[in-house]
Amino acid sequence: MDIINGMRPEIMSDIPLQYKNLMVQCWDADPLKRPDIKSLQEKIREIHLSYQNMPDEFSQSKAMNNFEIKTSINYISSRLFTSKVHQFENLPEPKNATEEEQEAFHSKTYDFSIPDNIEDFNNSNDQRINKTSRINSIIKGNLFIYSNF
Repeated sequence: MDIINGMRPEIMSDIPLQYKNLMVQCWDADPLKRPDIKSLQEKIREIHLSYQNMPDEFSQSKAMNNFEIKTSINYISSRLFTSKVHQFENLPEPKNATEEEQEAFHSKTYDFSIPDNIEDFNNSNDQRINKTSRINSIIKGNLFIYSNF
């Protein structure tokens, strides 16, 4: 639901500006403002070529290595997950979050404390599993879920 409410992942500081701008365009809540696949492919190719044509060999090799590593990681990550079509009803209209909403989203604190007594951990984990199972049962009963197995 966060993505529908305009929350977007934080952009890493070492990403080139062209990629950052492209990511922001792709995340726009208005589908008409997002690039289509053909223009997206063209922009990525242009960015890639601009790094190939850098005069400084060190910058070029560093940029190319980063591009190749990130491309490999993205390919591997995409192979780990399968797409599923979910039908959701009564969702809010997608929107772009304000800077204040994004800041609040990224500065949210989480409780990652580990209990001293391992039995407490096992009990709380069992409770979470039971809640998740009940939620999944409800979802499966109310939605048509198509998956690629």
